[in-house]
Amino acid sequence: MDVHGTVAEGFEPVRDAFVRNFQALGERGAAVAVYRDGVKAVDLWAGTKYVDRADGADGTHGADGSAPWQRDTAQVVRSATKGVAAAVLLLLHQRGELDLDAPVGHYWPEFKAHGKEKVLVRHVLNHRAGLPVLDRPLTPQEAADPRRAAEAVAAQAPVWEPGTDHGYHALTYGWLVDELVRRVTGRGSGEWIADEIAGPLGLDLWVGLPDAQAHRVGRVGRVDGPEPAGVLRARPKRAVTEAYADPDSLTRRAFAAITPFPDQNDPAFRAAALPAANGIATADGLARFYASLIGPVDGVRLLDAATVDLARAEESAGPDRVLVVGTRFGLGYMLHGSASPFLAPGSFGHPGRGGSLGFADPETGIAFGYVTNGFRRTVTADPRAQALVRAVRSALGG
Repeated sequence: MDVHGTVAEGFEPVRDAFVRNFQALGERGAAVAVYRDGVKAVDLWAGTKYVDRADGADGTHGADGSAPWQRDTAQVVRSATKGVAAAVLLLLHQRGELDLDAPVGHYWPEFKAHGKEKVLVRHVLNHRAGLPVLDRPLTPQEAADPRRAAEAVAAQAPVWEPGTDHGYHALTYGWLVDELVRRVTGRGSGEWIADEIAGPLGLDLWVGLPDAQAHRVGRVGRVDGPEPAGVLRARPKRAVTEAYADPDSLTRRAFAAITPFPDQNDPAFRAAALPAANGIATADGLARFYASLIGPVDGVRLLDAATVDLARAEESAGPDRVLVVGTRFGLGYMLHGSASPFLAPGSFGHPGRGGSLGFADPETGIAFGYVTNGFRRTVTADPRAQALVRAVRSALGG
């Protein structure tokens, strides 16, 4: 097992955990990065990119079509994209261009239809808007069309009274955020992220992958393994299984808002800007992004301390009407808890279905990014990511 990269003194447990993920948890290709106080402390990668067999024609790839994971290999991070998208609305608020307590309809008049007049911008970020599903799911082509997707969300009636309860907006979150950004700035969220976040920070992170970067992205493949024991203890497993199996449940309908869900290896999916589901990043790009939320990175800081406090103040907690587990949300970010364990109680971030994870912990100055091409069924607490988080905690003496 060849592991490449470096760890700072004291962070050796992270390398050990990274190796064990390949040995015991079915890891195929992955990377992890950790920043402390804006300085990189961990930068590791290993395994294969799982590129298409056809891409091996130049003789550099193995017989199965695989190629080694490189320092600059990027990966689809699914819902970890939501944390990046949240920063857009928070930055617009910080700059005085967006009021978190204003009705969404103030910026997007067509949205007010069907009883949504009282949906606040805040409700979009804390998953209390009551819009986790679409009565008529979008095709992949419709989902990639910002105008069509916004029209579908605006025409949807809420499934609970906005503001009264919370439930994970697995896909609709992205269209809500994107249209708000368009109405306020005139730019789509992917373009805004490229100009205002990724560009100034030098991030390998995209929401809408440029053609010139397509060669860097690894192929996703499914891997099997045990669910994390902590999550199983925290939820009624039968209820969750039944919710995902029931086509009429909010759970199943929320994840089916795009039907069929696109192949994550499809270039068209990667090129679309879906800020709830298809961000692409390196582990360093994800970790560096979170580092810039809580402090300067090479002189660039995104959120001020007051906005960080807003982002991680608890807005929603308890049984989640979509995920059927107890979840905690701030403004656009999951908060540390049994369904989404991060480093410490003050941590905030977002996992991605299949394994990826990014978060920040202001008290320790830690920012973390993990990406993988070994897609698992886990939605929030992947055991590979959790093993790495525990190792970071151990390195800090926790």
